[in-house]
Amino acid sequence: MIPGVVITGDGSSTVLHAGTGEHYHSTFGAITESMHVFIRNGLHLASSATDPLNVLEVGFGTGLNALLTLLENQNRPRSVSYDAIEPFPLEPAVIRQLNYPELLGGPETAGWFFRLHAVPPGMRETITPRFTLLKIGSKLEESPLQERRYHLVYFDAFSPGVQPELWQPLHFSRLFSAMKEGGLLLTYCSKGTVARMLKEAGFTVDRLPGPPGKRHMLRGMRPFMGSGARDADPLPAERG
Repeated sequence: MIPGVVITGDGSSTVLHAGTGEHYHSTFGAITESMHVFIRNGLHLASSATDPLNVLEVGFGTGLNALLTLLENQNRPRSVSYDAIEPFPLEPAVIRQLNYPELLGGPETAGWFFRLHAVPPGMRETITPRFTLLKIGSKLEESPLQERRYHLVYFDAFSPGVQPELWQPLHFSRLFSAMKEGGLLLTYCSKGTVARMLKEAGFTVDRLPGPPGKRHMLRGMRPFMGSGARDADPLPAERG
C-alpha cells in the first residue's frame, strides 16, 4: 500500500494529504460520504429532462465523485458534461492503489476510472457515450467560469481550516454567476460562516443531515428569477 492511502470505514480507500494533514474523503467511509453529499442530495435531484447536465467539481482529487456521477448516469436518458478544477493532481502510483473500481463494478469501471485520471488539462474527452470530462488545471481563482452554465456544483475542497483561501465570498459569488437558475451547490461543510457566505452570494441555503461522522452538510440553490435567497437555519459550531 502506498504511504498516505488508507482504508475508510466502509472499506473504500482515501488519501491522506501530507501538506494539509487532511484526508480527501471521510474516514467513516469515502464512497458513503460522496454518495450522500453529491449524488443523493445533488445528482439525483437534477432534472432528468436536462441534456446535457453540466456539472462543475471544485477539487477533482481522487476522481471518486466523477466516477460515481458517471456510473449513476449510465442508465439515465441524458449525457453529462463534467468540468473539474484540479491544479494539483494525484500521482499515478497513488491512483493505482485506490480501490473504487473493484468496489463499484470491476474491469469496465476500472477502465473508466483510469481514463478519467488520464485526461490532460484543457481538453474535453469522451469517457463513455454519456459522459465527457474537461479538467481545468488552474486554481479556482484563475479558472474562467462561463456564466449560467452549471446545473450542479460539487464543492469538495479541503476544509476551511486548512484551505481558507478557497472558502471566500468572491468564489461563491463567481460560482453563483456560473450556475443556472435552480442549480444546486453541494458541500460536506456545514460551518455557519460558509452558510452565510452562500446566502450573501445569492443562494437559498439548506442545512441537511450529513453523512456518517457529520451531523450536517449544506446545499445552496440559485433561485429562479423573481425569488430571493432565504436565511439558512442556525448551524451549530462544527468542524469542516
